Amino acid sequence: MASEFDLIQRYFRRAHPSAVLGVGDDAALIQPSPGMELAVSADMLVANTHFYPNIDPWLIGWKSLAVNISDMAAMGAQPRWATLTIALPEADEDWISKFAAGFFACAAQFDIALIGGDTTRGPLTISVQIMGETPPGASLLRSTARADDDIWVSGPLGDAALALAAIQGRYPLSDTELAACGKALHQPQPRVVLGQALRGLAHSALDISDGLLADLGHILEHSQVGAEVWLKAIPKSEVVSAHSQEVAIQKMILSGGDDYELCFTASTQHRQQIADIGRQLSLDMAVIGRITDTQQLVIHGLDDAPLTLKEHGFDHFA
Repeated sequence: MASEFDLIQRYFRRAHPSAVLGVGDDAALIQPSPGMELAVSADMLVANTHFYPNIDPWLIGWKSLAVNISDMAAMGAQPRWATLTIALPEADEDWISKFAAGFFACAAQFDIALIGGDTTRGPLTISVQIMGETPPGASLLRSTARADDDIWVSGPLGDAALALAAIQGRYPLSDTELAACGKALHQPQPRVVLGQALRGLAHSALDISDGLLADLGHILEHSQVGAEVWLKAIPKSEVVSAHSQEVAIQKMILSGGDDYELCFTASTQHRQQIADIGRQLSLDMAVIGRITDTQQLVIHGLDDAPLTLKEHGFDHFA
């Protein structure tokens, strides 16, 4: 059986020009670009909470890095370096090789260097720390939304939650529908280019991981503002649209989570410029509401009547 260090050497040690010293020493050495600020974030994925261990390990590898890259996108940062800490029940080299292939496929797409980490035996748990760069003062924050801002989302919501419901047997989907929705659940696409394009345009931003209403709530809380959101304005895929008259699907759109689209606010004066950016990036972006000075969140249903939802998103400790 391969040792811990054999596994690291065989599957996770790869040279990258952005790292002065990468995997294999007591610490990595990196050289940030002169004059840039460092953005740092970390996420943990736990088997049976964030993913099912019987899912293709290539997809688990992709998603474990992609969800962290999404945090960089939400800050308007350029992702540069990552560390990976993984607990494994056993040294299954077939699983590890496929996981590493998915992880590095995502890293290659976004030009990210894996510069260190750790492995140990334990319940399957994946922790990634990511570091990126932004120009000084240019980062997108949660605390700077302004009354009368447009509220935008960068793409369709609800697919990942619907796919998960189908996998768990809570909602029937055809194989074709599940395959279409499953892409959002298993292989999210971080909106890095969009995040950087929004520097100087968006007043606030974050990525949607726990559900639109829960995550938008963070902007409202940090900015001390309120919001109105129109369900009918939220972008939806063909599959979600086909079922969107059902209350269960509406809840998935508003609070399902795992979307990893950006939610951001911006002045109405920038509406056309932002729409043009969306078209250039082939994103199905839309204005879904507005920021108010009421410090309340009002949700309008498909018929424009107010909706009341008990749960606004995923809570690990609820």
